[in-house]
Amino acid sequence: MSSTPVYIICSPRPLVGKTLLARLLSEFLLLKDGAVASFDINLKEPSLLEYLPRLTETADVMDTYGKMLLMDRLIVHDGIAKVLDLGFHAFDEFFKMTNEIGFLKEAVRRRVAPVILFVADTDRISARSYPMLQEQIPPKALITVDNEYVVRGELPPAMGVGQVLRIPALPSFLKTYIDRLSFSFTDYLRNERDSSTELHQWIRRNYTSFRELELSLLPQRP
Repeated sequence: MSSTPVYIICSPRPLVGKTLLARLLSEFLLLKDGAVASFDINLKEPSLLEYLPRLTETADVMDTYGKMLLMDRLIVHDGIAKVLDLGFHAFDEFFKMTNEIGFLKEAVRRRVAPVILFVADTDRISARSYPMLQEQIPPKALITVDNEYVVRGELPPAMGVGQVLRIPALPSFLKTYIDRLSFSFTDYLRNERDSSTELHQWIRRNYTSFRELELSLLPQRP
């Protein structure tokens, strides 16, 4: 692995599917690589820690000590992909911190590759926050997530100019099913014999999208 990826899943808004995306991505990376380190920065439950307790640890960016601990874990080129589920309450503080300490430049120096997965919404807060990220994050490292369960229609034009990761909407009864704390996406793929089920296809489609995202982030050979 030429660099260690750090996926930062974020939104300034609650209830946009951040933790669902963090679960999916964490399970995909665990299946593909055999290891993943996930971090949970959330106020309300259910949180990533409750869904994936063996893979996840809590983190805090609201005080100096917590920030230092988290950065020490994220800035390590150890070949283990990191997934950070950044709660909406910590959005501003986190990116203020990363900008002040030059996190992106230090990451490049240490062969760490941050990828910002911004979960889109159509509200004013998201519209104000996205340009701020564009100023800080290189275009290739800023991915807009179109969760079709949240954005029912076209993305705001400003958020659709770069790379977009689309998460198809599930029917409400299936969403209730996967929201159970005991549910595992990978276990479902392994144990469900009928690969034509809507949920099976949905999980496979998302895992394929993650793989395509990974490939798009690899350095291009001359």
